[in-house]
Amino acid sequence: MQEPPGDILVFLTGQDDIEAAVKLLNEEIQHLGRHYLDLLILPLYSGLPRGDQDLIFAPTSKGKRKVVLSTNIAETSLTLEGVVYVVDSGFSKQKCYNPISDIESLVVAPISKASARQRAGRAGRVRPGKCFRIYTEEYYLTEMQSEGIPEMQRSNLVSCIIQLKALGIDNILGFDWPASPSPEAMIRALEVLFSLGILDEDAKLTVPIGFQVAEIPLDPMISKMILSANDFGCSDEILTIASFLSVQSVWVSVRGVKKEFDEAKLRFAAAEGDHVTFLNIYKGFHQSGKSSQWCYKNFLNYQALKKVVDIRGQLLRIVKSFGIQLKSCDRDMQAVRKAIIAGSFTNACHLEEYSQNGMYKTIRTLQEVYIHPSSVLFRVNPKWVVYQSLVSTDKHYMRNVIAIEPSWLTEAAPHFYQFRAFNPAPH
Repeated sequence: MQEPPGDILVFLTGQDDIEAAVKLLNEEIQHLGRHYLDLLILPLYSGLPRGDQDLIFAPTSKGKRKVVLSTNIAETSLTLEGVVYVVDSGFSKQKCYNPISDIESLVVAPISKASARQRAGRAGRVRPGKCFRIYTEEYYLTEMQSEGIPEMQRSNLVSCIIQLKALGIDNILGFDWPASPSPEAMIRALEVLFSLGILDEDAKLTVPIGFQVAEIPLDPMISKMILSANDFGCSDEILTIASFLSVQSVWVSVRGVKKEFDEAKLRFAAAEGDHVTFLNIYKGFHQSGKSSQWCYKNFLNYQALKKVVDIRGQLLRIVKSFGIQLKSCDRDMQAVRKAIIAGSFTNACHLEEYSQNGMYKTIRTLQEVYIHPSSVLFRVNPKWVVYQSLVSTDKHYMRNVIAIEPSWLTEAAPHFYQFRAFNPAPH
């Protein structure tokens, strides 16, 4: 606090760390008294409600000093004009994909020298600034990597490969990649695209499904789900679900009101799972006249729901260009779940018998997984489920989960599953 005026930008790893730091700093300010009351502590991470974001970008009042606690979103994505001081923890959360287990993890990892320079550059955009690094100069010079691992080498390649195929680049293995991905990641991606019927036996895009999937700017599993919905007469509902799956989260979690938050979630919860819950939220949002006040009352992110509406409009234009007419299944949720399986059958799981802690095993790789606490099926634990994505923190968690019947798997993908003593097994 002895430094001249200017805002402070602190780089931390994730939302949990940031919220804990905000709480600690605010408690410390109350304890230390009036000399520190000029500090305004603000969090910054993706998914932050719009009102909180506006506080970050608003000019700092005279006599005040903003302290912005941020993820690496502030490293390159945006500029905070009043920042003069940067505090660099030396760590960030990075997305890492394991093609063998098909699990995406968010890993806290040391940053590279390139990131360290980028962070330091955030200080003093408008006047000379300072960067305080919470690691030694020796570590920076001798141990810190010059560059981070390219995203290409730690990502699922499914969407990337389908785009290359759409551009007419058929020899994926011989392609001159800027940073070569692992053979396992490429094989896994090709396997998924082949099983979905997007690539044929010559690894070329199928007609029309493959080319149509390539035109939809979503994960190919979600795109296949949209196209399959036409056969089940539920394209209206599936377009809505696909739009929800395209945003990070529509819920706003507020500390200290867990009971009210859980009650709000329960108002929309569907026994079938998260995808059908999305339909209930969408219906409520429309019936409210797309009200921001309704969102606030129900712990829903207004900006995220507006984005859902925009994405749905874009997807509607794309499917209409394919000659697909919008059909509604009028609450036939079995049809909706079968359409979801058509795109996500490789993500099927079975609840382990006698499991006391809700442990599932994936059918394809026999990986131990659990339903994520954010899911409406958390602790409900249906016998058979399909998930949209796997994330790894302290356990491997399934996100966006729906309950299914095992017989639907062999209906959707006889080439992938065979039904054997009530236990489908991949070929």
